[in-house]
Amino acid sequence: MTRLFTRAVLALGSNLGDRTETLSAAVAELVDRPEVRLRDVSPVVQTEAVGGPADQPDFLNMVLEIETLLGPYELLEHCHAVEAAHHRTRAVRWGPRTLDVDIITYGEVLSSDDRLTLPHPRAAERAFVLYPWSLMDPQATLGGVSVVELAARAADMPSVGHFEGIEPCGGKAGREHTVQPAP
Repeated sequence: MTRLFTRAVLALGSNLGDRTETLSAAVAELVDRPEVRLRDVSPVVQTEAVGGPADQPDFLNMVLEIETLLGPYELLEHCHAVEAAHHRTRAVRWGPRTLDVDIITYGEVLSSDDRLTLPHPRAAERAFVLYPWSLMDPQATLGGVSVVELAARAADMPSVGHFEGIEPCGGKAGREHTVQPAP
């Protein structure tokens, strides 16, 4: 049986070490398999940490759209392997980390098991995911709602800022539009 490529959206974040180098390397590593193709890359944004211990360093965050032949659990394992290659530890929930890779969507798959919840359970509330995604693809939706609209409503939207240290590579990223926090 021939498998078809499935589109997926991944969110990447880093707030320890050389954040720019980590994100650049992680993008390359995530798509350095014949079963994974890069479709688009968002600009990088800088954000305050959401949740977890106080006084964490700021995060750099970005979003990728890929096409993959990997199943959702295979993709999850691949993401975890890339995190591990960057010395990701899971000692403190929402604590500082060298690299975090989350699967936000995987095609139209809905899943709510202990290993993988799709779409990502908190993505619709997090500007650090929604805003770069909206810059990459202003027409994207999550749960039937525009990611532009969701970003504007997100409580953490005021902490999101542009980061000039990494230029988007490839894809159609970098389209300009404005997302304003909801009143």
